Amino acid sequence: MKDLGQRKPSRREFLKSSSQAAVSSTLILGAARHVHASEDNTIRVALVGCGGRGTGAAFQALSVKRGPIKLVAMADVFEDKLHLCKKELQKRIEEHLLPEGNGVFAKDHEFIGFDAYQEAMDCLKPGDVVILATPPAFRWVHFTYAIQKGLNVFMEKPITVDGPTSLKMLQLGKQAEEKNLKVGVGLMCRHCKARQALADRIHSGDIGDVLSVRAYRMAGPTGSAEAGPRPESVSELTYQIRNFHAFLWASGGAVSDFLIHNIDEGCWAKGEWPVRASATGGRHYRHGFIDQNFDHYSIEYTFGDGAKMHVDGRTMGGCHSKFATYVHGTKGSAIFSTSAHYPAKSRIYKRQKFDKNDLVWEYSQPETPHPWQREWDDLIDAIRDDNSYSEVERGVVTSAVTSMGRMAAHTGQIITYDAFIRCAHEFAPQVDELTLDGPAPIQADRDGKYPIPMPGILMDREYEA
Repeated sequence: MKDLGQRKPSRREFLKSSSQAAVSSTLILGAARHVHASEDNTIRVALVGCGGRGTGAAFQALSVKRGPIKLVAMADVFEDKLHLCKKELQKRIEEHLLPEGNGVFAKDHEFIGFDAYQEAMDCLKPGDVVILATPPAFRWVHFTYAIQKGLNVFMEKPITVDGPTSLKMLQLGKQAEEKNLKVGVGLMCRHCKARQALADRIHSGDIGDVLSVRAYRMAGPTGSAEAGPRPESVSELTYQIRNFHAFLWASGGAVSDFLIHNIDEGCWAKGEWPVRASATGGRHYRHGFIDQNFDHYSIEYTFGDGAKMHVDGRTMGGCHSKFATYVHGTKGSAIFSTSAHYPAKSRIYKRQKFDKNDLVWEYSQPETPHPWQREWDDLIDAIRDDNSYSEVERGVVTSAVTSMGRMAAHTGQIITYDAFIRCAHEFAPQVDELTLDGPAPIQADRDGKYPIPMPGILMDREYEA
């Protein structure tokens, strides 16, 4: 792995000094409703990645009560994404009263293109916050620049998709800690009070020794995991980024993006990380879809003491749905999360059947504030109080453990954590040099189809680039 501290500046970094006159316009999102506080105490925020998750993160940042907090810059590769984000933020701000002093500067900056992340961060001062909500393939590139600028960071999950990027992010996390930067990772369930209370009880022995965990995210077609043929009018790279769930280099695919929360919950409940994974999966009813995903996965993780975690994922329409995590111990069982992310409705039973007559503990309702807000409250508290705060290592390990299960399914092999983290297959090694008119990390064949996993045939990597 190359030394990131000695990384040569990319072409864009050389050009940055001459590109400051980027697209700039006025964005007024109800900021007039708020009185601007003194600049001395204002935390400025830049949003990099204006999709649904970035939009949500920006609004949660503006909803933190310990303001003043101002959104001052937005960046995306695609102009239409940025404009949709502005529109949605406008709507949310009009519908909800933000805490006094929070809002959007009347003169805001919008930046478009692969260099936009730099220009947005250049609008901030050391100690401000950048939201990194692009597809995770770009995470290490953007995190590197944020550290150079002395910025605190909120980054969406997953934060890595392969072994080499996991090692890069671990190194970058250490650099951020050395500079006392605060870094949050969008595994918001860790900030849920109900889950925290249940985890404490499990770790205190309320259900005895944990023997097994069952986790499910079984739903219909989700995100862009199913992608049809590329239109001739759209460039290869544009198509792949817009459909990033469909491509392993961009997102880690359906497993990394959709199953990571349940996998993280299960590891949290157990109180440790698994040492190996075996898995199966397959592709059915493709209907002309050309993405790289399987449409169902079944992963068995093994912990150091031999306990198991079984994770089932599915993105097929018309099938039974389930989105929950369960924990079984020698003295009882627990429902870690009930249905989707919120509310968790965490509870403990004295037997294994989850019968209401066997209920011995449950977290009181309602669970407020919701975990998406709490993760931002916790990050801003750490910044305001100057407390050590870094979720990078946990974010990397969670991402790697999730990818370990994906690799087991895609290769048909038993994959240990060490084997995954040391696998030399980097999905997009030149991701920091991409341009919209340049080649994509993977190419379609003459039939317009992309390389797919072939378990038992390709055994040392997940697809042949």
